[in-house]
Amino acid sequence: MAEVVAWVLVVAIAAYACAGGTDYGAGFWDLLAGGAERGKPVRRLIDHAMAPVWEVNNVWLIFVVVVMWTGFPTVFQAVFEAMWLPLALAVVGTVLRGAGFALRKPARRLARRRIAGVTFAVASLITPFFFGTVLGGIASGRVAVGTPASADAWAHPTSLLTGLLAVAATAFLGAVFLWCDARRFGADDLLDYFRLRALLAFAAVVVLALVGLPVTRDDARYVWEGLSGGLGLAAVILSAVCGVATVLLLVRRIHRWSRWTAVGCVALTVGAWGLAQRPYMLPTSLTVTEAAGAAHTLRWLGIVTLVAIVLVGPALVLLFRLDNLGDLEGLGDADTRAAPAPGDDL
Repeated sequence: MAEVVAWVLVVAIAAYACAGGTDYGAGFWDLLAGGAERGKPVRRLIDHAMAPVWEVNNVWLIFVVVVMWTGFPTVFQAVFEAMWLPLALAVVGTVLRGAGFALRKPARRLARRRIAGVTFAVASLITPFFFGTVLGGIASGRVAVGTPASADAWAHPTSLLTGLLAVAATAFLGAVFLWCDARRFGADDLLDYFRLRALLAFAAVVVLALVGLPVTRDDARYVWEGLSGGLGLAAVILSAVCGVATVLLLVRRIHRWSRWTAVGCVALTVGAWGLAQRPYMLPTSLTVTEAAGAAHTLRWLGIVTLVAIVLVGPALVLLFRLDNLGDLEGLGDADTRAAPAPGDDL
């Protein structure tokens, strides 16, 4: 049962990396959209694309935390003790980006909208970075039970590279989704804009992944061996295939499957990480079996997970379906006139 719950945790992390990562990526492109006038069309599209469903993506983060502290309390304690600073920065970033996104649209003064917009965009950059450094610290084997909090646990080559890779991956996802949203909302002038940025973001992912090969080999040996053979290597190859497929769809301007292939690329990368460090939760000091909580706790956690899938799963599917059909919020002139988009001058 411990192994099953551990994979539930990996799947939840992958879901958050893809769903939440798309929102972080939108914030990344919001940051680079330019000044108030130049970035107005981009920010208007980002607002209308994110507004109906963006908050639901934090469900996955909450689920990850709940599964970790109930199913693997020893791991929860070790990670949060050793990594409290990057985790605190990531959580603060999550709160600030939510507040910035919610407050910038109704703000009536340009200065206030700019402050809220910068808060949202900068927090969208630092949050995935620090979450990535935490995963890199775990993968490198620097976190064990009793490891004291220090910069050595997360400020090292593997962690920093994983943080940068997380930012690049979210930028890639955000650009692909916004490319599709530009077509869905009829913003034809932004199609090439986001198509180019999706290709550039994927190029950054590839460069960082290639740089990470020698870094991981020297700094996270156990995970490197898992990624270079067996099921870990198979997941890496499938992730690369999904990435290449996304690039081909972008080049040929085919929107239909691009979101799925982009999500597959990122999700399979997270899955490869989970496969690579088996049977450890904390390489190479704590296995899944050793870290697991009481048997009856794991059974109840499995039951709660099934109940959540039955009750919450269909609602999430319906929500995203309605959003894709444009039934939740449209990009119309009446809407944009009623509430000025970020960057509009009053």
